[in-house]
Amino acid sequence: MTQEKPHILLIDGMALLFRSFFATSAMGHYMPNEKGVPTNGVQGFARHAMTAASIFKPTHMAVCWDMGAHTFRNDLFDGYKANRPAPAPELVPQFDMARSVSELLGWKSYGIEGMEADDLIGSFVHTWGGKADITIVSGDKDLLQLLRPGTQIAFTKKGYTVYDLYTDERFVEEYGIQPVQFIDKKAFTGDASDGYPGVKGIGPKTALKLIKEYGTVEGVLAALEQLSPAMQKKIAQDQEMLLLSRKLAEIHCQLDLNDSLEELEIPTFDGSIRAAIEKEGYSLIVRQADSLFGRNILEV
Repeated sequence: MTQEKPHILLIDGMALLFRSFFATSAMGHYMPNEKGVPTNGVQGFARHAMTAASIFKPTHMAVCWDMGAHTFRNDLFDGYKANRPAPAPELVPQFDMARSVSELLGWKSYGIEGMEADDLIGSFVHTWGGKADITIVSGDKDLLQLLRPGTQIAFTKKGYTVYDLYTDERFVEEYGIQPVQFIDKKAFTGDASDGYPGVKGIGPKTALKLIKEYGTVEGVLAALEQLSPAMQKKIAQDQEMLLLSRKLAEIHCQLDLNDSLEELEIPTFDGSIRAAIEKEGYSLIVRQADSLFGRNILEV
């Protein structure tokens, strides 16, 4: 990351919210507020994002959200994420609460019906890549396709402070293909967690070998006769799903994000913000903020 350019921190809000919820709910810790509504996911999400900002020191920040279970990918394929259970009832009210606390903290939130947080993150990278350095915080490996010079991904690993940091250079070194080709790799392997199969009988190693040799899904199909009879048969049998899986794997990066960079500036955590968070009963967020920004907090 350079000092000359703005540095945007993009937070995968739903990823951090789910991660925080399950980390504490497994022990039965839901942290209900005065109204009896659980806050464990909300408070963990905010503390995690706050700590990430203190580590990566961005100048600007945006939080991206999924907006319901149904997206355009479900219109393409009924089975998309159909294998996932419904969210726990203790988590459901925290979706809106998490967006509200983001706004209280001065972090601009984004969500578009029918799109996923990944698509918003991808559109931010498309819009600001090259003009700003970008750090993405998430646990979703689908985002690897967005890597490019000046854009890095910090995958959550342990607690709020330990990350597995990927740059485009590291990706190329590990995978031997370009980040954008990760889409083609997933077209062959599918994604069990997202519920689409790719090509049956083709695993990650074979998929990588094909992409290294032929570049893209289209390149493999054009060279189909050069492959072994067994491989030809597998691909031919699942060609329709192969092409569909590529559409499902590709992050949509063309969403209109009309906000100026100034609207993403991170406000100083001052006494007024602290008071607003405290009023909502988020004691753990206040405690984390005091620890990270205590010297900057002004009395109101």
